[in-house]
Amino acid sequence: MKYLSFFRIRFTYGLQYRAAALAGIMTQFAWGALEILMFKAFYDYDKTAFPMEFSALASYIWLQQALLSLYMVWFYENELFDLITSGNVAYELCRPINVYDMWFVRNMASRLSKAVLRAFPILLVAAFLPKPYGLSLPEDRGAALWFLLSLFLAFLVVIAFCMLVYITCFYTISSLGVRLVAAALSEFLTGAVIPLPFFPEKVERVVNYLPFASMQNLPLRIYGGNVSGVKLYEGILLQLFWCAVLIAWGKWLMNRSLCKVTVQGG
Repeated sequence: MKYLSFFRIRFTYGLQYRAAALAGIMTQFAWGALEILMFKAFYDYDKTAFPMEFSALASYIWLQQALLSLYMVWFYENELFDLITSGNVAYELCRPINVYDMWFVRNMASRLSKAVLRAFPILLVAAFLPKPYGLSLPEDRGAALWFLLSLFLAFLVVIAFCMLVYITCFYTISSLGVRLVAAALSEFLTGAVIPLPFFPEKVERVVNYLPFASMQNLPLRIYGGNVSGVKLYEGILLQLFWCAVLIAWGKWLMNRSLCKVTVQGG
């Protein structure tokens, strides 16, 4: 119950930044439009050379921009890094809470509040764009339900991965290096730069088994109909696997870190 209350407080706090959300909407809509037009130039040259239908790719990009707050691995709360490096994490240890669970909930609330403000305007405008540039509907109700399930699991995998980045700060003087490496690696391997089906076949086969493919890649491809049947079930099982592994690893590493942490000063 205490975690739910904290989630509600952080979520409400995040809803206050409406001006930042408006700027984000305009930026993400412009970026999505430019990205779609860039891909359209390649498709006009030879559309048979690509593994996704252009309409599915357009839906992928619009969903990617609308849900950016949920899946941008490079988004971190600097306050948590400051708590560790300054030693103020000691105050967290005095509270009757599990630090990992509290930070996990905090990240969920922060990301969801941003997504609520930004997602719906982008999706609404994209839905009214002419085909094949706009956001199309899923093929059927079953695909929509699988998309929602995969969306939630991907959200948990992203936060569990980010929690590992926070925890590594206990072992470093500065978190900047770890953050840069994690952001660069995840942006490329999650399909944020280009969708994973555009990778060479052998590379894609390996990447699909990494936790990064269980983030935004899977739900967005399920929505566009690019993943279905056996591959869909395999993808959902991989999401469940990575979600459990990353959370268990994060909890173990957090407990180990807090047992050895040294706080300097008063």
